[in-house]
Amino acid sequence: MSVDTTQARPPRAKVLIASLTGSTIEWFDFFLYGTAAALIFNKLFFPSDDPLVSLMLSYLTFSLTFFIRPLGGVVFSHIGDRIGRKKTLIITLSLMGGATMCIGLLPTYDSIGVLAPVLLVLLRIVQGMGIGGEWGGALLLAYEYAPKERRGFFGSVPQMGITLGMLLASLALTLMSLLPDAQFEAWGWRVPFIGSVLLVLLGLWIRSGIDETPSFQKAKEEGNVAKLPVVETFRFHWRAVLVAVGAKVVETAPFYIFGTFVVSYATGTLSFDNTAALNAVTAGAIVATVCIPLAGRLSDTFGRQRVYLVGAVLLALFAAPYFLMLGTGSVPLLVLATVIGLGVFWAPVTATIGTLSSEIFSTRVRYTGVTLGYQIGAALAGGTAPLIATWLLSRFDNSWVPIAVYLVFTALISIVAVSLAHRASKVEPESSGGPA
Repeated sequence: MSVDTTQARPPRAKVLIASLTGSTIEWFDFFLYGTAAALIFNKLFFPSDDPLVSLMLSYLTFSLTFFIRPLGGVVFSHIGDRIGRKKTLIITLSLMGGATMCIGLLPTYDSIGVLAPVLLVLLRIVQGMGIGGEWGGALLLAYEYAPKERRGFFGSVPQMGITLGMLLASLALTLMSLLPDAQFEAWGWRVPFIGSVLLVLLGLWIRSGIDETPSFQKAKEEGNVAKLPVVETFRFHWRAVLVAVGAKVVETAPFYIFGTFVVSYATGTLSFDNTAALNAVTAGAIVATVCIPLAGRLSDTFGRQRVYLVGAVLLALFAAPYFLMLGTGSVPLLVLATVIGLGVFWAPVTATIGTLSSEIFSTRVRYTGVTLGYQIGAALAGGTAPLIATWLLSRFDNSWVPIAVYLVFTALISIVAVSLAHRASKVEPESSGGPA
């Protein structure tokens, strides 16, 4: 395990604010699209005689970003490991925010025909490139400033941005959905997309006042910067990349089932109204935001691996009860199920995944390593989760059982991967390019 030095009395509170703010804005933009894809984009950009086809196409554009994210991760993690974390974060935030605002300005299919979904897909690609490089930078901004004994807590802070972003996106669209349906479809859904540019400007202002991380500064001063980080990562750290990919699977698939798919499932298959479904996701996001830093702090006491595995096992055990609770048709049980799954059981997994992944890579390739693991895992499990769940639902006559089996399968993959993390954590010394 590499040992990083830190500056004397670094402005850690300011760093955490910068990491959390940027992460929140990025995920707000991302989940704003995911929620809109479940509620309105199927009608506006992918009209069809078959509502299922429209919904599947809408989810496909949501999934597309996950397969672009690894490419964005390679590009921006190269910049992050070669030039610095700070500059990379400013670029990624600008890309993501600009694309989101442009989506809010897009004409619909009724106005310009097939060009509308084509432009939407192009903007989703830009979003995917931006978020592909954002997560690793936001994580390392916190992790590489953290005192050794509090890395679990510091590494969990940018993860709060996921649920805060989801919370803001859900609240924004919930507020707009109070409009009459015709107004919501005509212009209401556009307001949060266009308005997000104000959040982006705030994030850029905060991040511009942060210095480069102490770990990267030290590596640069010593000339210990990788020339081709992605090549070095796959050459010397491929086991660690596989562990990080596997760890991401159960962090992302259940999240998108509990936080995105549930909206269309609850409103379409189970006949809940939009407000009930969005309120359930909002409640889950609030609880998760509180539980994530608590789980991160626990990992400083009991270890990253132990806390992560507890969460993964709980997610597997909750797969069937989750759908049984939704199947009652009770709004309180819909909210409770989402709070338990998204807010409580998922929190230990997401709180620890960043620090756990960071600790198995050295500074010279850490941005690349954690980004590749996270984004490849997201592409394999996260982007496809709503699509797979929707397909399983239609293939098996609206039965939730195959979806529950799928969730258990993702948990088993991650449990095995993280259990082997100690074998992948032997990285090369900071001063050399070869394995230890």
